[in-house]
Amino acid sequence: MNIMDFNVKKLAADAGTFLSRAVQFTEEKLGQAEKTELDAHLENLLSKAECTKLWTEKIMKQTEVLLQPNPNARIEEFVYEKLDRKAPSRLNNPELLGQYMIDAGNEFGPGTAYGNALIKCGETQRRIGTADRELIQTSAINFLTPLRNFIEGDYKTITKERKLLQNKRLDLDAAKTRLKKAKVAEARAAQLNTSQPEENSIMIWAEEVTKSEQEVRITQSEFDRQAEITRLLLEGISSTHAHHLRCLNDFVEAQMTYYAQCYQYMLDLQKQLGSFPSTFLSNNNQSSSIPVQNVSAPSVLASASASLPSVTNSIVTSGFSELKSSSGSRKARVLYDYDAANSSELSLLADEVITVYSIPGMDSDWLMGERGNQKGKVPITYLELLN
Repeated sequence: MNIMDFNVKKLAADAGTFLSRAVQFTEEKLGQAEKTELDAHLENLLSKAECTKLWTEKIMKQTEVLLQPNPNARIEEFVYEKLDRKAPSRLNNPELLGQYMIDAGNEFGPGTAYGNALIKCGETQRRIGTADRELIQTSAINFLTPLRNFIEGDYKTITKERKLLQNKRLDLDAAKTRLKKAKVAEARAAQLNTSQPEENSIMIWAEEVTKSEQEVRITQSEFDRQAEITRLLLEGISSTHAHHLRCLNDFVEAQMTYYAQCYQYMLDLQKQLGSFPSTFLSNNNQSSSIPVQNVSAPSVLASASASLPSVTNSIVTSGFSELKSSSGSRKARVLYDYDAANSSELSLLADEVITVYSIPGMDSDWLMGERGNQKGKVPITYLELLN
């Protein structure tokens, strides 16, 4: 029974405190009550904490978008994280593209130029996919996790203590308001000191003033103590910035490693593709400051050859050069399908063998091709001379 009485009294006291705070807050908003202002240093610390929280959230969310562009995948990872379960492993975009290229290369035939190139490209894409996984893992541990810990840990503590400070301030201002009202009532009672009842009233209000002054001292002490606790927590934001700076350096280093790996992978791939005979042309718009040769698709090469017959930067092998300078003919294997643009050209099918030769006055990027009774111009970029 005593426990029940205690709980009822505590509930009544809490309800009274809440009502007092609500009244004080409302009167402040209506301009009917004074408000204790925080010192400028504490206000600056609070502003700095809010700014840190705002930009940390934005940077964290955008980093997640950068590392995982697929929103559905991000939601799935979030759900598994909340369930404290490991998300199922699946291929990322570069790995999936690499797998498709390898499968296509095997389907077309590893012995063909196109199939071999697809397999090499696929293997490089898979390496890039592995590097992408390492970037995501490293960035999550060294960069995203510290940012998330601040939002979900340190800042939540700051918010809690800040709310307590707000409540202590409301309690203090409410006590000051009651003291002010008690003093006004005591002064009025003193002016009406003409009979015994008024004397009793003066004593009552004097006791109320004394009680209110004691309450103001207590609430002032509690407010000052909570303000100091909040200030100490907020001053830790500078340490948070220093920690996030180290995490940012780790993130930049992880990105640098990732892009360096990708560059090396593509450089190696370009060298491998560049070793294929008479398959690629140099890019006329290639910058001299970039040592990596750009590789165009066969269809683009044929279009460029047809529209620009006087291309001087075309790479031809010594075999084609010798063929053009002689009056003889050679056998050549077709690397890719080609549809004739007009009646003077010959349509080609990949992997078929045709006879090619040069005639005087022909463009440097073309030869005459024969297949049985059919003949016509064919682009040399689609051919591989046979010994």
